[in-house]
This record gives sequence, C-alpha cells and structure tokens, in this order.
Amino acid sequence: MTFSNQLTTLRIILVPVFVILLMQKDPYLKLVGVIVFAFASLTDIYDGYHARKYGEITRLGAFLDPLADKFLITAAFLFYVWQGYLALWMVLLVAARDILITGLRVYAEFRDRPVITSREAKYKTLAQNLFAYIVMLFILLKEDLFFGKRVASAMNAILVSGYLNYVMFFITAFTVYTGISYLVSNWNVSLRNPQGGR
Repeated sequence: MTFSNQLTTLRIILVPVFVILLMQKDPYLKLVGVIVFAFASLTDIYDGYHARKYGEITRLGAFLDPLADKFLITAAFLFYVWQGYLALWMVLLVAARDILITGLRVYAEFRDRPVITSREAKYKTLAQNLFAYIVMLFILLKEDLFFGKRVASAMNAILVSGYLNYVMFFITAFTVYTGISYLVSNWNVSLRNPQGGR
C-alpha cells in the first residue's frame, strides 16, 4: 500500500477516535478530539499532494480518499445531531447525496472515464468543512475551563438557539444542488453505458 493510501486509511481509522473523544465529559479529552479531527482533515490535504507529486495515484486511492472525506464530515455532523444542535433530516440528506455522488465518481474512475470536480462542488466541500470546524470550536469554547463562564455561556446559547440549523439548511440546499448538477453534466460523459445503451 502506498504512503498516500496509508494516510487515507489512517483518516478512516481516526473517525471513531475523534467522535469518542468529543463524547467525553473531560474538557481536555474534547480538546484532544478536536485536534484529532484537525489532524485527520490535514491528512486529506497532504495525501492528495503526495500522491500527485510522487505518482502514487491508484484506483484504491481513488476509491478510499473521497470515502474517507465523507466519513469524517458525516461523523462530525451526526455527532452534532446527537448533541441536539442540528436536525437529523438535513444531515441524512447531505450524507445520502455525498455517498451517492462518491459512488458514481468511483464507478466512473473504474471505467477509466473520470470526471473533474466542479468549482461548485469544491465550494460545497469547503462550506461543509468550515461549518464542521466552527461548530466544533463552539463545542470546545462552551467549556468553562478554557475561556471562562461568560464565553462558555455565549457559546452554549448559540449552540442551542437553533440558528445553526439555518446555516445547515443553506449548506444542505447547496449540497443537493451540486449533486443534481453533477448528475446532469456527467451522465452522458462518464456514467452512461459506453456503447450508448439506455
């Protein structure tokens, strides 16, 4: 297994680790959970760079890399649902879209008809990641130990206010839009039968 694929595998392994750490009552363990999540996210940036630089792009990597990304973000969103900060239906919709499109991308890759990620899809991924980081930061800051009770109270008020669901709604709508756009723009090029069958 190439080094890039090892990093991708590590990212998948770290998904339950950061979730379990965030579930703990000890603020320091939650801090470690945030650090683990950040480290896992950074491996996504580096493994792609390493694979391109050293010619380690493989079909296994093409399958595992997007899957690992979706596991990471979906796990974070589901944790927020479990905490009562986000509505489940939006997270399930985002997860369904991402799993479906990731599967279709892998299918196109294995048929040697890969597609290029659209600019809108990159913005979607950026929005999801930024939102996941911001909510995780709020969860960390609501601990009195780090910045005192005033900051903790303000962060907790934001988390339970329901405002996060408004942001998540726009992310969900944009995510679904990019999924539909992907299907429309790539169906004939990468996803249909190569002989033109219907």
